[in-house]
Amino acid sequence: MCFSATASFTAAVVLVPAGALTARRAYTTDRRYLAIGVLPLLFGLQQFSEGMVWMGGARQAPALVAAFSLAYMFFAWFLWPVWVPFATLFVEPSRRRPLYLLFAIAGGTLGGLQYVPYFAHDGWLVTTFLNRAIAYGGTELLDFVVGRNATYAIYLFIITAPLLITSDRRLRVFGVLVSLVFVTTYLFFRFAYISVFCFGGALMSLYLVYVIFRLKPRRPAGDLAAA
Repeated sequence: MCFSATASFTAAVVLVPAGALTARRAYTTDRRYLAIGVLPLLFGLQQFSEGMVWMGGARQAPALVAAFSLAYMFFAWFLWPVWVPFATLFVEPSRRRPLYLLFAIAGGTLGGLQYVPYFAHDGWLVTTFLNRAIAYGGTELLDFVVGRNATYAIYLFIITAPLLITSDRRLRVFGVLVSLVFVTTYLFFRFAYISVFCFGGALMSLYLVYVIFRLKPRRPAGDLAAA
């Protein structure tokens, strides 16, 4: 698989309009899936950010690289561990929703601990251009507490567990796809883990487009009672 500015921008061009259409479809069909339907659009925006990182590197513009690296890592560290459990919450029965809210809170806590220090400590986020990949590294706050591998394990758990245990079979499939991306990334692309994992997740989000467009319109509660 080839990674470049072209790959990132191509993914963005596909995912942003697809995500917008998917969100609209969810809104008009079954609003419980609206936050899930927005995921491809958000992945597209993240890929656009990485495309700009590539452009900054090509132009030797460190300010551009730094700005869009921060934008990219906002999605990676902060948005995904909050949005995924929060979005899944809406499709769950009310009795299960507190669990998903706890996942979202845990994701926000982890994301805040990892992302906010980038603004307080210059040089903590280091963007390195490799052959066909970008490595986002440097210093992370939890390195001083639990270590990098444990941090990534917690991060993966917060993102995938809500999907794998959801009562919605279609979203469980998405959870399996994301887990497979993780395994592939861990085995073959550890040198650029964050970049490759998010790119793979972006591609897997196209499955959500398929899911949302196959939804049947949800009948209002009054109509169900009358039936």
